[in-house]
Amino acid sequence: MVSELQRLVENLGNRLGRSVAVDDPALHLLAYNPHAGTIDTARTESILKRAVPREVVQYVYDCGAATAEDLFTVPARPDMSMDIARIGMPIRHRGALLGFIWLLASDGPVGDDHADAVRRSAETVAMIMHREYLLGELSRGRERELTRDLISGHAEVRTQAADQLVSENLFSAGPALALVVSLTRTGAPLTDSDRIALAAGVDFGRNRRPQRTALTLERPDHAILLLAQHDAIERQAIKDLAGSIRERVLAETETGGHCWVGIGEARAALSDVHHSYADARRAADVARIVHVLGTVVRYGELGVYGMLAELPADRLADSLHPGLRALFERHSAGDDALVETIETFLDNAGHVKKTSDRLRIHRTSLYYRLRRIEEITGLDLSLGNDRLTLHLGLKMARLIEIR
Repeated sequence: MVSELQRLVENLGNRLGRSVAVDDPALHLLAYNPHAGTIDTARTESILKRAVPREVVQYVYDCGAATAEDLFTVPARPDMSMDIARIGMPIRHRGALLGFIWLLASDGPVGDDHADAVRRSAETVAMIMHREYLLGELSRGRERELTRDLISGHAEVRTQAADQLVSENLFSAGPALALVVSLTRTGAPLTDSDRIALAAGVDFGRNRRPQRTALTLERPDHAILLLAQHDAIERQAIKDLAGSIRERVLAETETGGHCWVGIGEARAALSDVHHSYADARRAADVARIVHVLGTVVRYGELGVYGMLAELPADRLADSLHPGLRALFERHSAGDDALVETIETFLDNAGHVKKTSDRLRIHRTSLYYRLRRIEEITGLDLSLGNDRLTLHLGLKMARLIEIR
């Protein structure tokens, strides 16, 4: 489709002698013609990033883009880097909005002949986009079906799905790993907009990978991106990609959402990538709870949290030392200095100076707090086993969200 649109845009631009661009409904750039005329920062950014800021999209739609049936004008907005007004033509198929053809007002007024040429081009573009949508949906439907089978609980189904993905030229054979993108809202379920944002995020990641090296799948509360990995050097590149996906999800959804990305470990065979999916999902879940890990977390970097996450939450809760529970009760009552003190002390391997510097308290105050902790918990901080009991208990408490 892109090559057809590109030819059409270049032909229309040559015929009109002006800048022409085609966007999808979200104003993601699909095709444009090189043009010697003046363009503004908004057009340059659209070409470089294939996307525009959300406020620009909102402004365009406020100008009537959603309901327009013919040529319409979007006035300039220098505060949004739109120094030039746009003339838009909606691309519709049976009333459904598929995108827009854009002209720049800086190229001069649009006469009747030019307007008719733009309308005819919009009809042609609509047929191209609708045809590609139907073909793409058939292909993506098959791909989604096989991807769903690839992470199912049945080994035979997984093996068959992996073989078919490779034989049907939908994915390359060899090592693969999974990314899980999770989006949550405090005290509220995800909205349809949130789910669209998740899908947009993984599609954004997919489009930055070579053909046949990425698959996507959406779930009710998370999205999945499966990646072929043939080189260990890609590890950092994949983590960078995960960060970009997270940024895209947050940019696409409404404010107030929180996004985490978990990265599973690569598996040698595509049929085993469900293990990487489980790893990635666990990493995203743990990152959501244990904020100190960051927002993009590889499963192999979970450390002790990865081991603890294998156990049911009720077993972890039952394993907490009674003395630590007593400390948490004081924490809940407003005396939170002791919990912060013991966690900082243990995270710094019992180093007094580092702990006092981190807490910004005098060593005398630190020693006093440590004695109080021993009195409350009944544990002796000079004993390695008691220190381990407290340290593990604090990590467990974070994981099951007791604190």
